[in-house]
Amino acid sequence: MSAADPSAAPPAAAADPDGPDAVRLTWNAWPRSKVEASRCVVPLAATVSPARVPDPSAASPPPLPYPPLRCKPPCSALLNPFARVDFAAKIWICPLCFSRNHFPPHYAAISESNVPAELFPQCSTVEYIVGGAPGAPGAAGAPPAPVFLFVIDTCVIEEELEYVKMAMRKAVALLPEHALVGLVTFGTQVHLHELGFSDLSKIYVFRGTKEISKEQILDQLGLAGAGRPGFPKMSQQPGGPQVNGMHPAATAGVNRFLLPVSECECTLSTLLDELQPDQWPVEAGNRAIRCTGVALSVAAGLLGACMPGTGARIIALLGGPCTEGPGMIVSKDLSEPVRSHKDLDKDAAPHFQKASKFYDGLAKQLVSQGHVLDVFASALDQVGLAEMKVAIERTGGLVVLSESFGHSVFKDSFKRIFEGGEQSLGLSFNGTIEINCSKDIKVQGIIGPCTSLEKKGALCADTVVGQGNTMAWKMCGLDRNTSLTVFFDVSPSERSSQPGHQNPHLYIQFVTSYQHPEGQMRIRVTTICRKWVDGSSNTEELVEGFDQETAAVVLARYISLKMEMEEEFDATRWLDRSLIRLCSRFGDYRKDDPTSFSLHSNFSLFPQFMFNLRRSQFVQVFNNSPDETAYFRMLLNRETVTNSVAMIQPSLISFSFDSHPSPVFLDVASIAADRILLLDAYFSVVIFHGMTIAQWRNMGYQNQPEHEQFAQLLQAPHEEAQMIIKGRFPVPRLVVCDQHGSQARFLLAKLNPSATYNSAHDVAPGSDIIFTDDVSFQVFCEHLQRLAVQS
Repeated sequence: MSAADPSAAPPAAAADPDGPDAVRLTWNAWPRSKVEASRCVVPLAATVSPARVPDPSAASPPPLPYPPLRCKPPCSALLNPFARVDFAAKIWICPLCFSRNHFPPHYAAISESNVPAELFPQCSTVEYIVGGAPGAPGAAGAPPAPVFLFVIDTCVIEEELEYVKMAMRKAVALLPEHALVGLVTFGTQVHLHELGFSDLSKIYVFRGTKEISKEQILDQLGLAGAGRPGFPKMSQQPGGPQVNGMHPAATAGVNRFLLPVSECECTLSTLLDELQPDQWPVEAGNRAIRCTGVALSVAAGLLGACMPGTGARIIALLGGPCTEGPGMIVSKDLSEPVRSHKDLDKDAAPHFQKASKFYDGLAKQLVSQGHVLDVFASALDQVGLAEMKVAIERTGGLVVLSESFGHSVFKDSFKRIFEGGEQSLGLSFNGTIEINCSKDIKVQGIIGPCTSLEKKGALCADTVVGQGNTMAWKMCGLDRNTSLTVFFDVSPSERSSQPGHQNPHLYIQFVTSYQHPEGQMRIRVTTICRKWVDGSSNTEELVEGFDQETAAVVLARYISLKMEMEEEFDATRWLDRSLIRLCSRFGDYRKDDPTSFSLHSNFSLFPQFMFNLRRSQFVQVFNNSPDETAYFRMLLNRETVTNSVAMIQPSLISFSFDSHPSPVFLDVASIAADRILLLDAYFSVVIFHGMTIAQWRNMGYQNQPEHEQFAQLLQAPHEEAQMIIKGRFPVPRLVVCDQHGSQARFLLAKLNPSATYNSAHDVAPGSDIIFTDDVSFQVFCEHLQRLAVQS
C-alpha cells in the first residue's frame, strides 16, 4: 500500500466540500442492522454547520418571510422537498413518519406549476424569518440590542495593559451604535463600573475571596426584582432612602451598567485612559492575587438582570491564573507549580475538581440565561482554560490562547469578532437545534459547542455520546463556522425488518432556530436523504459512500472526548485496532499475503490521517499544558471538517525556481536547500527557507534588479500565508524560519520521520534528518498490511 498523493483531494473539494447543506456524513450509505453498523468500525455520524452562510453560487432561495409548516406531533418534522404532495387534495405526506397532513388555507393556490420554495427539489436547506427585523412589516417589536460585557484582568504589567487598552479602543470603535456595552475590571477585587453615571467614575466593588450567588449580586447592585426591564416599577415610599445620583432608585435598572455605545463612548474612553495595573502589593515569591471566578460570576449575575432573550457575550481578557476565591487553579505561593497533565493523571492537582465544579455551575447559569462566555487568554503561564472549558464549550463561546496581548494572534483575533462585511464571523445568538429522523435511526448525542436541553423522545439512543439523552440542544452562541458532530445509532423495528415494508431511503432533518446577526429570529431547516444498504454482502455501496476526511475528524473528536472522560483510555491503541479492523473489513487482499493488500481510493488517505492523528497534539499530550490541550480540543470540536483536517494532518506547499507552487508530501524528504516550504498546521503557519535560499537572502540578492525572480520567490509564500491567515479564526501564529534554525522545530515536529539519525547515510544532500525513535509512515503501513491480512 503506497502513501496516497496529498494533492489528490476528494472529488467534491473543487466546490464547497461541505455541499449546499453544510452537512457531511462519515458514511453516505447506511447498513440496516446494528451488527452491520458495528462492523463498519467508523461510527455513523454527521457534521453539520447550522449557521453557515450559503455559497452565493448555489441556487438557495432568499429567507422565506412566513412560518414553516410542521407535521403532526409526535413527529413535528418540517415540510421539505422529500415530502410527497397530492396537489388535488392539498395533502402532503411526511417522509420521516408517513403521516398525512392537510395544507392550511393560505396554501390554497399551490399546484404543480405553482410550488412554494420549501418544496423546490434543490432547496434541501431553507431559512424562514420568524421574528421581523426592526422596521420590517409585521415585525413584532425591534429585537433587543446585543450586549458585550468586557471583563478585563488588571493583574498584568503596564506594557500588557497598554496593549489591552489599544485593543479595547479599536473594538469599541467597531461596535454598532446601538450595541450595549458594560465593563468589569478585576485583580484582587472585582470592580463593576457604572457607565451611566458620567459625573465621576462610580464603581461597585466585590471581594475576591468568596463565592457570591446571582441573587446577592443583583441585590448589591439594586437590581433585585424591580431592576429588570419589563417589570413593573416600584413607587418610592415616603420616608424611604433618599434617591439621588449616589443612591439611584432600584428601578434605574440594568441600564446603569449596560449602555449603548453611542451614549458611553466618551465615559468608556476616559475609564480606559485611567485604568492602571492592580495596585494590590505582591509579596516576593508570590503570584499576583487574581479573582477570575468572582469576576465572571459578577458578569453573569449582571447579565441575569437583562431581558430574557437578549443575546449577550461576556468577553474575558485574562492575563494569568486565578489564585483566589472560586475557580482558583493554583495557590499564591510561586513554589507551587500550575497543574500539569501528569498531576491530573495522578490526582495531584488539589484545586482542579473544585474549580471545574464552579465553572460547571457557571455554565448552567449562562445557558439558562442564553448568554455566551468568550475567553482571550494571553499569558506565558496557564490561566485555567482546562477548568473553564466546560463553560466556554457549553455556551458556544470563542476562545483564543496567545503569549501576550501584544501578539498578533490576540490583536487580530480580537478585532475579527467585531468586524462586519466580508471579514465578519457572523456571530449569532440564542440558537437551538432539533433533530428529526426516520424511524429506524436513533440519536446518541452531539460533540461540539452546545448543551443538551434534556428533551427526551422516542429517537434517543440508549448509548450516549457527548451531550445526549435529548432531541434538542441549546447553542447560546454560534457563528458561520460552528460545526457540531451528531452520532447516530441504527435500531430497526420489527416491522421495518420485514421484506416488503422496507423504505430504500433514510431521512435526517436538522432544524436550527437562532437570532441572526441582523437581529431577526430565523429558522433554518436542512433535510438530507441517503440510502439504506441491505445485507453484509453489499460492501461496494458502503465503500462508495465513505467520506474519509469526515471519518478522520469524527474519530479525532470521539477519542478526545474519551480521553477526557475515561481515565485509563489508551487512544493510540484504540486507533490502531480500529484501523486494522477497518482495513481487514474493506481492503482487497489474499489471506496472509501482505503484498496483495490494496485499498479503494475512498479509503486510501485514511491510514495517513490516522498516522498523523496518533502523532498529533490531540493524542500525544506530552509537551503540552492542560490549557493548551483544552484549547486545541475546543477548536477541533467546533470547526468545519476542512479546518479540522488541517489540524490533524497539516498541508505542505513547496515553492522553488523550477516549478509552480505545488503540494508535497508531509515528509522530511520534502526539505531541500533550494526550496521554500509553507506548512499550514491550522494553529500555526510556518514559512521554512532551505539553506541555500536563506544564504542568498542574507547576502541581499533579492534587492538586486537582476535577481527580481528571487525576490518574487521570497514574496510568494508570504502572500499565500496571508491568504490563509485572513480567512481563519483564531488568527494562526506566523513563524518564519530557516533550515537548521531554532524555529525550524515548528516544521520538523509535523513531518513524517522517513529519515532519522539511524538512516542518515541515505539522505539526499541538502535535505534533513529528524532526531526521533518514532516509526515512519512506511513502517506503520507495513505493520498495518501484515495485521490486516491475518486470518
